[in-house]
Amino acid sequence: MVSQERSGAWTVGVPEVDCTTPNAARIYDYDLGGEHNFAADRAASEEIQRTVAPTGPFIARANRAFLQRAVRFCLDRGIDQFLDLGSGIPTVGNVHEIARSRDPRARVVYVDVEPVAVAHTRHLLEGDDGAGIVQADVRDPDVVLGAAETGRLLDFSRPVALLTVAVLHYITPQEQAEMHRYRDVLAPGSAVVISTLTADEREEEAARVERFFAENTATQVTFRTRDEVRALFDGTELVPPGVVWTPQWRPDPADPNGWEPHRAGCWAGVGLVR
Repeated sequence: MVSQERSGAWTVGVPEVDCTTPNAARIYDYDLGGEHNFAADRAASEEIQRTVAPTGPFIARANRAFLQRAVRFCLDRGIDQFLDLGSGIPTVGNVHEIARSRDPRARVVYVDVEPVAVAHTRHLLEGDDGAGIVQADVRDPDVVLGAAETGRLLDFSRPVALLTVAVLHYITPQEQAEMHRYRDVLAPGSAVVISTLTADEREEEAARVERFFAENTATQVTFRTRDEVRALFDGTELVPPGVVWTPQWRPDPADPNGWEPHRAGCWAGVGLVR
């Protein structure tokens, strides 16, 4: 069985999934202007914008712009390997596209558990020997790090950029300890890239987001304070300007704008492994 719903131009068959329950990855894809989502996801996104968080698409696009800037920063430091945890559904400006624009030899491993994300990423990467996807829960680092694609593409004796952009808010504090396993394998000179949702300066809106996801999806959302995000970089050298709102991290004039930076709803930063 495959799901064949048409959304814009996409018709690629994917494994049978629940098309009627909104999914965080597919909502995010819709907010980015992607086409790999179902009617339930689009309705959920529009409901969030109407009644929960009107800046939803801005949050998604600010995260994507931060990801792209962080990838360019890593390339400028000579890092040409990327492990993208919770990579989501492919849309314009993926990590391998940004990386290859600077270094055609760059290698990328995407990781996601969502069937639509995995199916479409595999379709996108057909014939690309320098990039691949691992279908796994990012909370199981032994599976991710032990996967054949990870071993084929990444050399952990050299610097790797560990990308955890817009994913840690789906990981509870109790589950967070497992994520340190990724840090343990990084060579000196590697980079840790983080962005994650916060309730700082938007407590009421965050409470509505948390309630909406609990009532309408299978996803639990965890908000972290700025100090908690800073603590995630312990053991690394935090790159200036430190932990800031996503639009404030080394901004580019072409980035999304029109909202105050805190409306992006996420703290972000990059740390270098010593």
